[in-house]
Amino acid sequence: MGFPRSVGRLFLLSDEDGASFGIRDVDIEDEEIEPLDANWTAEKADAYTPDAYDKYIGARLLIPKNGERVYARVTKRKKDENGRPIGQRHENPMLDTRQFEVELPDGSTDEYFANTIAENIYAQVDSEGREQAIVKEIIDHKSDGNAIPKSQGFYKTSSGNMRPKRTTSGWKLCVEWVDGTSDWLPLKDLKESNPVEVAEYAVANKIEEEPAFKWWVPYVLKKRNWILSKVKSKYWRTTHKFGIELPHSVEEAYEIDKRMGTLHWTKAIEKEMKKINSLQAFEKVEGITPDGLRKDATKLPGHAEVGLHMIFDVEMDGNFTRKARLVANGNETPTRIPKYDRYARSVVSRESVRIGFLYEALNDLDILSCDISNAYLNAPCTEKLWTEAGAEFGSDKGAVMIFKKVVYGLQSAGSSWHATLAKTLTDMGFTPSRADQDVWLKESKDEKGELYHEWIICYVDDILAISKKPKDIMDQIGKVYDLKGTVEEPIRYLGAKVGKWQLPDGREVWCMSGKDYIKNAIKLVKGMLEKKGQALTNGKSMERPMRKDYRPELDVSPELGKAETAEFQQLIG
Repeated sequence: MGFPRSVGRLFLLSDEDGASFGIRDVDIEDEEIEPLDANWTAEKADAYTPDAYDKYIGARLLIPKNGERVYARVTKRKKDENGRPIGQRHENPMLDTRQFEVELPDGSTDEYFANTIAENIYAQVDSEGREQAIVKEIIDHKSDGNAIPKSQGFYKTSSGNMRPKRTTSGWKLCVEWVDGTSDWLPLKDLKESNPVEVAEYAVANKIEEEPAFKWWVPYVLKKRNWILSKVKSKYWRTTHKFGIELPHSVEEAYEIDKRMGTLHWTKAIEKEMKKINSLQAFEKVEGITPDGLRKDATKLPGHAEVGLHMIFDVEMDGNFTRKARLVANGNETPTRIPKYDRYARSVVSRESVRIGFLYEALNDLDILSCDISNAYLNAPCTEKLWTEAGAEFGSDKGAVMIFKKVVYGLQSAGSSWHATLAKTLTDMGFTPSRADQDVWLKESKDEKGELYHEWIICYVDDILAISKKPKDIMDQIGKVYDLKGTVEEPIRYLGAKVGKWQLPDGREVWCMSGKDYIKNAIKLVKGMLEKKGQALTNGKSMERPMRKDYRPELDVSPELGKAETAEFQQLIG
């Protein structure tokens, strides 16, 4: 829902001297002004306050207090004697002068500047925003029907030896964190982050003979001192990101906003549903209830029910913008619906992009890139599906909704979008290359009347146009689809850094660099080896990955499981 003009007037206040100050002074985030909504009410207007729009409100952070670090929560903006919020927001957190009130665990409050809050938040999370949680102790355990019993805890190798099965399935451990909270975590996760603590707990509680523990606990205890020096004992919590609590359902998102006195998640949901509704992704069916349809499927012949859920995230953009995306439970698609070719999607090869850059250099062309917003929602849904509207649908909650457009998560999403984009490009006069179906070509003439080919390269919703006039191509695409951001020269494509390079003769050509990819690949491999205690050491003398005298036919070590096999394949490429 937009920000009606009538609400704007609520913030046109006056101080004791009669001087007025407006929305900019109370530091409301920039918001697109839309016509007054017919359903707008005074109650909804009252919900829009300066705190409701502030991105730091509700954030959790570790701060130093009395010689230790304690968890605190940002509750509201500090105001001066005239009721005005103190400070001004800035895109650079270090130049942000806003002041906030922070609530400590004992109920007392303290005051912190925005730059101090940002510094604490970034210091306690990894590069993806996951929060580091410190284990105080393991307090309980449980297993379910998926746990392997002791009688089935071994398997026979091809050489006839009995080996313990490498499994952690079916077990969960209850962990108490240093902040006093507790969570049930899968054994496989806690084993990686806190192996020694888990091993000691298993022995103390006499569960070390269970198959999920037997194959690794003795080794960990034997190598305890060495492991403690190598393993970083931390568990990255998925309940928070950048100190912001992540909801796992729409109802929980609304509850968090209500508890924090904010509208961050509510607005993120409204923004997502606005896109969904504008593209008419669903059609409401009148006169049928979900329960009635489940009892009598003939009311919608051939249609199957598929659930929906929201995925929530926090962007690392300096404002901690909350994001929400509606996703279908594609795994619920029944087998009677045709199995679509999941590889029929717009995914160009890196070789084709390089050839395109070469063609650009040889013919002195220009390149522009664009990103199509909500690409999948532009494609019609070819599956006959319905869903029960959730709380995110507002007044239509509980209604039967038919899928009219492809929603993220459906098995047919990739192929439907591929077909939709292909029709658009065909209508523009382009034809797919025989060598790569995601490279589209069209004959054109330059200013001298000489023939050349215009190129369109597609990677899902990322488009490259190579032409004498690539802006004209982008304008045509923009008439059909909503383009995200601005049309500009590309700086990254297919995960590689791209840009112009000047040759010795002064000419500028486009090139791709795998430098960032290689750096990340090396970092990934180092991390994998460090987890296994096989970190590479610096120095001239290094052993080969395989010994010269290695004889695989004589190797009687345990065979690799699925996880280890995947890791091996990843390491060798």
